[in-house]
Amino acid sequence: MNAKLDALKSYLREHAPLVIAYSGGVDSACLLAVAHETLGDRMLGVIADSPSLPRQALADALAVAKQIGAPVEVVKTDEMQDENYVSNPLNRCYYCKAELFTKLDELARERGYAAIAYGENADDAHHFRPGSKAAAEFSIIAPLKQAGITKAEVREISRTFALPTSEAPAQPCLSSRIPHGTPVTTGALAMIERGEALVRNLGFKVFRVRHVVEDQTAAKYVARVQIAPEEMDGIPACRESLVSGLAAVGYSSVEIDPEGYRSPH
Repeated sequence: MNAKLDALKSYLREHAPLVIAYSGGVDSACLLAVAHETLGDRMLGVIADSPSLPRQALADALAVAKQIGAPVEVVKTDEMQDENYVSNPLNRCYYCKAELFTKLDELARERGYAAIAYGENADDAHHFRPGSKAAAEFSIIAPLKQAGITKAEVREISRTFALPTSEAPAQPCLSSRIPHGTPVTTGALAMIERGEALVRNLGFKVFRVRHVVEDQTAAKYVARVQIAPEEMDGIPACRESLVSGLAAVGYSSVEIDPEGYRSPH
């Protein structure tokens, strides 16, 4: 582990000054912390802000960066203007990352940064990651992956920095709650964000609110709620509040997945 961490720091120094694509998630928060410790003011974290990012997630990401002491800026991205993204194909993430990296590339060139890094780890190669294709096209580096650092090791390093993300579950963007082939709209993203805030306020920690369009013309939407199996015992006590709350958000009906939520990884 120490050898991998040394390799990571060495790789970061070789590519400084550096822009970090920062989301506030487990991997990018770890990368931000190590980069800041290693490079000081020779690095900058940048968060992409768009309708697919919950306001609470943005606030949390900024709070983590403040705890680390790392400089972070927020840039607006415009993937919602790209029909390739909005149509929600299987490789939707490619178009999102391409938009992000376009913005970061412009920023890096204007300010004289040598490279752009993102938080892909050594385990990610085993999963379908359309964003990796965009990263390769823009020559984005993956220091964690380069150093051979796995997800478990990312969490271990995060604990040494006392990062609140060390035990956090994966939290992909809100668009991931919409089935592929169903268009991504700002209205749908807003409903999902409000719906998941409700579920979180009811005390659940690992979950998804899937947004299913039953009839777009009649504005009939189904909320398919998936709760982590270990938390499902808490559903009966708040089922009524859950259903009525999601109805207030705009869902015509609510389905609670009996199999619960399981991470794809």
